[in-house]
Amino acid sequence: MKREEARERAKALVDSMTAAEVVTQLRYNAPAIDRLGIPAYNWWGEALHGVARAGQATSFPQAIGMAASFDENLISEISGVIAEEGRAKYNAYSEAGDRDIYKGLTFWSPNVNIFRDPRWGRGQETYGEDPYLSAALGCAFVKGLQGDGEYMKAAACAKHFAVHSGPEAIRHSFNAEVSRKDLWETYLPAFETLVQEAGVEAVMGAYNRLYGEPCCGSTVLQEILRGQWGFEGHFVSDCWALKDFHENHHVTKTPEESAALAMNTGCDLNCGSTYLYLYDAWQQGLISEERIREAATRLFTTRFLLGLFDETEYDEIPYTVVECPEHLALADKAAEEAIVLLKNNGILPLRKEKIRTLGVVGPNANSREALVGNYHGTATRYITPLDGLLDYLGNDVRVLYSQGCDITQNRVEALAEENDRLSEASIVAQHSDAVVVVTGLNESLEGEEGDTGNSYASGDRLDLLLPASQRELLRVLAESGKPVILCVMSGSAMDVSFAEERFDAVLQVWYPGAEGGKALARILFGEVSPSGKLPVTFYHNEDPLPDFENYDMAGRTYRYLTAAPLYPFGYGLTYGDVQVKKAELKEDFTVKAICENTGKMKTRDVIQVYVDCEDSPYKPLHPRLCGFAGTVLEPGETREVLIHLDTKTCLVVDSDGNRVSGGDRITLYVGTGQPDPRTEELTGHKSVRIAVSKK
Repeated sequence: MKREEARERAKALVDSMTAAEVVTQLRYNAPAIDRLGIPAYNWWGEALHGVARAGQATSFPQAIGMAASFDENLISEISGVIAEEGRAKYNAYSEAGDRDIYKGLTFWSPNVNIFRDPRWGRGQETYGEDPYLSAALGCAFVKGLQGDGEYMKAAACAKHFAVHSGPEAIRHSFNAEVSRKDLWETYLPAFETLVQEAGVEAVMGAYNRLYGEPCCGSTVLQEILRGQWGFEGHFVSDCWALKDFHENHHVTKTPEESAALAMNTGCDLNCGSTYLYLYDAWQQGLISEERIREAATRLFTTRFLLGLFDETEYDEIPYTVVECPEHLALADKAAEEAIVLLKNNGILPLRKEKIRTLGVVGPNANSREALVGNYHGTATRYITPLDGLLDYLGNDVRVLYSQGCDITQNRVEALAEENDRLSEASIVAQHSDAVVVVTGLNESLEGEEGDTGNSYASGDRLDLLLPASQRELLRVLAESGKPVILCVMSGSAMDVSFAEERFDAVLQVWYPGAEGGKALARILFGEVSPSGKLPVTFYHNEDPLPDFENYDMAGRTYRYLTAAPLYPFGYGLTYGDVQVKKAELKEDFTVKAICENTGKMKTRDVIQVYVDCEDSPYKPLHPRLCGFAGTVLEPGETREVLIHLDTKTCLVVDSDGNRVSGGDRITLYVGTGQPDPRTEELTGHKSVRIAVSKK
């Protein structure tokens, strides 16, 4: 259905309502209007990496893990599965008369905020620190979720608009102040792409203020969103953000004033309770009936686009598609592509025939919680790293297991128990030919404010270190004299300097989904090559980072980092050895790269293109990502890879936030990572340079 038709039907329906009825439809838990045949609808749905909080669902890697795949087609396929399972659930719940929270077709995903600081607990929900990567993967997610049928399969929502990435503890009162350059170069591009290229149906406002205005009541942001970008969908507040107007931001004095400010500046839908005061605000003359009806028209346009009042091609999707074998296979593939090999001295892949006993140690080795991250559904089965290795090895290799330590240890009275576990871990190592130690975090240690037990930082982290109990475990294993492979399960960059110096291999596993242990086992034993690339910079420690509350990009992310990283953005090893032998820029602005796998194993790798506008005073400090494509090569195979660059590649953002020419000296770098010294040191390869002709 075209938007024009849907809007016309929506307007006619809204015109038939009384003002009092209209107001009830502007909150997330909209009640039924029986006299007009309108059923109740709850707008609140979550789907970052699978249908969330609505019972059984296929569990994909957390968003930051999906980002490590650098695979737009995979992301689109995943979100298509999410939409299908969402439809299956909606069909079944609706038939049962259940229209409660998390059971609709409007999903408040994806999160395309920039992961500017690794201490941010919610960074795991994003696609990383780079605007181009976030835009590309976010666009793929939206297109897959919304589909291309006659009706929208499900409605996506770009969040949190805008300039929002912690700290969680002060998000309800924080005022973000950024330069116009940082605003338009870093914080807005992903939202712009999702609106203009993906046609995202909804945008969610952030909790914080920007330039003094609450983001859910901002004239500046609405002028950009609807005025400059032509957004036609609906705008929703973050949950209970509107009460912050009077309780925390103090830009209004009463709930009625807060409701009026949000409505008058373009917030159509309230997740929360402040719009319960809308009718009073209207009666007090703070808002017009015309504005209220326009908000409702936008919301019902979405419902008509979803076909909620019609018969659609999705009505017969059965509940049995949820966690079906095909969907679980896709989750497996996604977990494989998410895992990043950071170090390998040659110990990997392990060989069954050379290992009689394998030690599996660590607080996340057998943790279900560490598989899923936050905003997740419920899986039928959870396969931890320990489960995955036991299933994979069967009777061929003996496995010895020790938890080693608690995931975090703050209880003095538990030190004796902790020492017992460390002793057990040491004994396991002594009796093993090699040790796989699985450490990291979980959603109780990093995540959204109010959702974690990490109350001292409200879900953020104070530093990049593993908890003290885990650091002691790593010390004990390092002294064992046995080969040690570290697997880190977390949603963010950790300081793994100790492992880089002392261990034989390091893998970043992220939160890989409910069956992630299967993929990890296959990678450890070489059934498949790792191919993930880092969507965030890994630092030696947090010392080089600016203050967490400082939103300036200077000193942040790979584009403006001044210190050498531990592991760079875009970096990741494989069991093959893919090199870009030569590259050229064709007339249609497509990079043609000739790639060869000189290694001994089949592997997927990601060819990346970075641009440096060398003589522009407005360029980022380092070359920035402008294109990428995955490719699979057999040993000895040579393949041509085409990467189409967009029209913004040779533009830069000036100090006023305008896109301007990048100058006359523009260079492209084509390789399997960044064109920086640390990447070259770690991989032994240099990127191929292409001088862009100014024809």
